[in-house]
Amino acid sequence: MKSLFDSNAHSEILSRIDKLSDSSQGEWGKMKVGQMLRHCQYPLKTALGRYNPNNKPSPMLKLMGKFFRKSLYNDKPWRQGLPTAKGFKVMEEKDFLTEKDKLVVLINDFHQEKNKEQWEPHPIFGSFTSEQWGQMQYKHLDHHLRQFGV
Repeated sequence: MKSLFDSNAHSEILSRIDKLSDSSQGEWGKMKVGQMLRHCQYPLKTALGRYNPNNKPSPMLKLMGKFFRKSLYNDKPWRQGLPTAKGFKVMEEKDFLTEKDKLVVLINDFHQEKNKEQWEPHPIFGSFTSEQWGQMQYKHLDHHLRQFGV
């Protein structure tokens, strides 16, 4: 599985983001491109300790999280139309260029943490290794970039 900590995968993701435009259309789902770019910021902010969803996960959600945990960083692509966690939903319109610039900064900030060994636990899924964090971030970005055809 590719990792956002790998320089080639990092460059690939940035190149794919650069192929998006404010007129890019999603092949599935309801988000517009600006909303998707904002949505993709939340997992990166969570990993970097800059965002913690206000809603506490229920015991059932935590249990389900343990069941789906490995799918976050394995080689199998996520299926289309997966539900979005409440704290990561973006309902309002977002400016494409503003959100693109913010996402690129976060991707670069995350990539700079490639040598970090201790990570705070994910609020739903618990502790991950550095390798798992890198794979999970790549997989999430890849999922949404495929959603928008890049």
